Amino acid sequence: MSAPARAFTVRHVQLLRALFAAAAAVMITFSPDHSAAVGLSVFSGFVLTTALVLILAAWLVFPAGERWPSIVLALLGVVAGMTAGVPAWRTDDLFFVVVIAWAAATGLVELIVGLRARRSGDPAARDSITVGAFGLLLAIVLLAIPAGFVQPYAIEGAGEFTLTGIILGVGMFGGYAAIVAVFLGIAGLTPKRVDAADAAAVGDDAPTPVDHGGER
Repeated sequence: MSAPARAFTVRHVQLLRALFAAAAAVMITFSPDHSAAVGLSVFSGFVLTTALVLILAAWLVFPAGERWPSIVLALLGVVAGMTAGVPAWRTDDLFFVVVIAWAAATGLVELIVGLRARRSGDPAARDSITVGAFGLLLAIVLLAIPAGFVQPYAIEGAGEFTLTGIILGVGMFGGYAAIVAVFLGIAGLTPKRVDAADAAAVGDDAPTPVDHGGER
C-alpha cells in the first residue's frame, strides 16, 4: 500500500514564501513613500509571515533531525520582524542595521544548508543555495550605500527631487523581494525538483512490507 501524500510539502513552503515576497515587492514598488517607516513596516510583515511558514514547515514537512534550519530561520525572522515592528524605532539607521543583519544571517544559514544538502543529493539544495546567495547579496548592496547619501536631481517637466540613502535601501529591499518571489514561485511550480524530496520523506514514514515467503 502506498503512503498517503503529505498535505503540506516543500512545494507549498516555496509557494507561500514566494507569495509573501511578492506582496512585499508590490507594496514597495507602488508606494510613493520609500521612507524608513514604510520600509521597516513592509519588512516586518514580510519576515514575520515568512517565519510563520517556516515554523509550520519545521513540524509538518521536515522529519526530526532536519528541522533546525527552518527553526533557526524562523527565529531570525521573528527577532528582525519584532524589532522592525516598533513604530518609535523606525529610523533610517535601524532600517540598514536590521535588514543587513537579517539578510546576512539568513543568507548564510540558507547557503550552508544548501551546500550540505547538495552533498546528500537533495533536489531542493539548489533553491536554498540561490536564496541564500540573494540574501548575502542584499546585505552587501545595502552595506555599499553611503551613510547620509543625498543626491538632488531634476526631471524636465516634473520638477526637482532628492535621492537619499534610505530611498535606495528600501528600493533594494523591494528588488530583492521581487527576485526571491519569482525564483521561489518557479521552484514551487516545478514538480520534479521538489517532489522527489517529499516522496522520499513520505516513503520513510511508510510501514515496511511483510515478506510472506513468496505468497501470491
